[in-house]
Amino acid sequence: MALGSVLLEILHKPTTGQVLSELLIFAIPLWVAVAIGVLVGWVWKPKWASTLSREMLLDAKQGGEFSVTSLSTMIPSLNILKFQLPSFFWAADGGGIQTDSFSGRRTLNSKCSSSKMEKEKPNLVMEDDLEHLCKLVEVKDGGPAWIQMMDRSTPTMNYQAWRRDPETGPPQYRTRTVFEDATPEMVRDFFWDDEFRAKWDDMLVHAETLEECPTRGTMVVQWVRKFPFFCSDREYIIGRRIWKSGRMYYCVTKGVPCSSVPRRNKPRRVDLYYSSWCIRAVESKRGDGELTACEVMLFHHEDMGIPWEIAKLGVRQGMWGAVKKLEPGLRAYQKHRASAAQLSRSAFMAQINTKVSADHLRSLETSINDSSEIEIRETSEKPVGHNVPKFLVIGGAVALACSLERGLLTKALIFGVARKFAVRRS
Repeated sequence: MALGSVLLEILHKPTTGQVLSELLIFAIPLWVAVAIGVLVGWVWKPKWASTLSREMLLDAKQGGEFSVTSLSTMIPSLNILKFQLPSFFWAADGGGIQTDSFSGRRTLNSKCSSSKMEKEKPNLVMEDDLEHLCKLVEVKDGGPAWIQMMDRSTPTMNYQAWRRDPETGPPQYRTRTVFEDATPEMVRDFFWDDEFRAKWDDMLVHAETLEECPTRGTMVVQWVRKFPFFCSDREYIIGRRIWKSGRMYYCVTKGVPCSSVPRRNKPRRVDLYYSSWCIRAVESKRGDGELTACEVMLFHHEDMGIPWEIAKLGVRQGMWGAVKKLEPGLRAYQKHRASAAQLSRSAFMAQINTKVSADHLRSLETSINDSSEIEIRETSEKPVGHNVPKFLVIGGAVALACSLERGLLTKALIFGVARKFAVRRS
């Protein structure tokens, strides 16, 4: 509104010369902001920025993703922050796609190669991964302190989230979710069931089981995550395995190499990926002493190829909205299983667990010497932009976004941050 009133005031000048001179004065700061944004964006470019021109040229030659038609049809469905949330919330379904791009219809391929992993591959998902997850659960992995981001609840779900920034690598997240009236076994199957995710997950478009071990329950799956507009989809090659101690389940999923799936330009593969959780029964918040609730402790980090500082802002703003959509999926899954529907292959594999004793877990805990900390107080980030005019903030953000990756993800997050700063300024 302020910008419109300024323009109207300029247009109401009595002479054409005055109008032109006022418009010129008004435009100079905008061009300064654009120049600063381009300069900052060029200096702060990610590793993959050098491939930008080549990919755009390839898209143009192949009639690729960037087109006016696709742009206009996808704008209404823009959800700025959802595309940056950890993949734990948006797992894949799909398969059977033979083209170079997985951006087509959502399909599912549940074919399994059970013979490929009769002999467990070394360094896939092993005992060391269980030990690392135990350290994370006990907050004794020796990493930086966890800083609380969020503490929210609904009548049937409680949710807490923390973040920390290691010296190297992307931000790491720790969340605690408690679902009322849910068993650990049901929640375990829910997160593993790629076939059912198609009913509640609209972010990922392809899931295929590449390899599996029917004796240990280890799986290698391929996920492709759908990104909007002309940004390349993301591909994940994930190894996963579950350990069981009583009714506690340690579920490890992480990025693994896979020579049988060649690397391609599209979708862009995410190599650094870790998303693991511990599931156990806990007392209901009704206070009746019954273990009718289920706690999920999640630990997640990944490098999708965008600036980490921008990613942190996006996650902070959009995390709760994504979590609220997670519970309806679980409740639908409970009804699905209650209907005596046939168990999917991936859910069946979730029930093949490596058993570990409580004594063994205690021995892992006693071997832990380094301790981390949890800072209960929420982060208080200092507001920025109070002394910067709104049009400079937004203009600089536009230029910065255009000089970074051509994907909408980066642009949307920058625009969201700039809008927030501008609102604070006004």
